[in-house]
Amino acid sequence: MKTKLTAAALVAAALSLSALVPVAAAERMVLAPAPAIDAPLAKGPLAKAVFAGGCFWGVEAVFERVKGVKSAVSGYAGGAKATAIYEITGTGMTGHAEAVEVTYDPAVVSYGTLLRIFFSVAHDPTQLNRQGPDSGSQYRSALFTRDAEQERIARAYVAQLEKAGTWKPKIVTTFEGPKPFYAGEGYHQNYLRAHPTQPYIVYNDIPKVEGFRRLFPQLWSEKPAA
Repeated sequence: MKTKLTAAALVAAALSLSALVPVAAAERMVLAPAPAIDAPLAKGPLAKAVFAGGCFWGVEAVFERVKGVKSAVSGYAGGAKATAIYEITGTGMTGHAEAVEVTYDPAVVSYGTLLRIFFSVAHDPTQLNRQGPDSGSQYRSALFTRDAEQERIARAYVAQLEKAGTWKPKIVTTFEGPKPFYAGEGYHQNYLRAHPTQPYIVYNDIPKVEGFRRLFPQLWSEKPAA
């Protein structure tokens, strides 16, 4: 008789499998220092932040496991609404980057902490217009800050990382301001949880999730954001 596995069981199995294969994504993980400049935790309305760091599947999968994150949505930022389509963005000619919009509770997790996670495990900020096996400007490292406060914190943190020599060679992350974010197609959402045993996911993205759980246990949420 066949046993029907739950999505959680499949993800757990894939996490175990990832430890048995060579993992390029894990090789560049670094526990970046906490930001010296950050917004204090404070009660208030939910906030949004947009990160681009290569294929949005893995970036989304990391952020949806962060305590205080309410949602992580894969999509596009940097270009026009008319070209916010996967196949068109894939040409690298739209100005878009694959990006993830994170909605979070500022009383639980700060923007600076999200930046720390982004630079530590979600992507490699030294790769110009690429991440791992994916190349093109649509896979660039970019921050789409939503307001002046996020911009201030983000620029200060990158300067802090560069001064500390956390990443070598140079960080190539771009600051692209509050450009609109457009949610991606439905089949891209929660992609890792829907396809935990797909080879691309096992090799490139599950190691990021496992790296986050290992390096930031205090921030790990057993239940992913909706």
